[in-house]
Amino acid sequence: MTPEEMLAPIYEFLLCETPDEWVEVALQHPEIMLIDHCNCEKKAAGSAMTLMNRHIDNADLLYKMSKLAREELRHFEQVLAIMQKRGVEYKVVTGSRYAKELHKSVRKPYQEKLVDTLIIGALIEARSCERFAKIAPRLDEELEKFYVSLLKSESRHFRDYITLAGQYCDEASLQQRIDVFAELERELILSDDNEFRFHSGIPRL
Repeated sequence: MTPEEMLAPIYEFLLCETPDEWVEVALQHPEIMLIDHCNCEKKAAGSAMTLMNRHIDNADLLYKMSKLAREELRHFEQVLAIMQKRGVEYKVVTGSRYAKELHKSVRKPYQEKLVDTLIIGALIEARSCERFAKIAPRLDEELEKFYVSLLKSESRHFRDYITLAGQYCDEASLQQRIDVFAELERELILSDDNEFRFHSGIPRL
């Protein structure tokens, strides 16, 4: 599958592209981008493990999240190695508002909460994939090659999350919740942000 074929459903799913302003700030702060990317991979693995611990009754979910967690940890190791090679210190940076704001709209009942959480997982993976593709051509050869290499796994993670969400509700209900969260996600991506992070809005530093 070509990068274009992998990205087509991503662009269809997301309601907006990453603004050029975000890319320009990212290029000015490569160390923060790498540190936060490293954190994102670690958090993604942790989120997958949390789903595995909470939902042991679904074998499909367990297998998909187990594979996802391993891949995210491998990506974490790869980003960390690039940072070490470039002399970038892995230091504490605050998390972005992105995931926190999305999770504020998660419903409380068990099954509805799972559906919403899986949709948010799909959005995070889709946005990551879109941003890797958007910024890769502007990076040095090593980082460009690495970010392009991540497209395959990130696009598959997006599909896995949506497929799992569809196991817990009908198609119409799934689309209704996707619409809710996709609009929230669009607002977060296109609105001003007071910090730069991998999933931040438009940084106004």
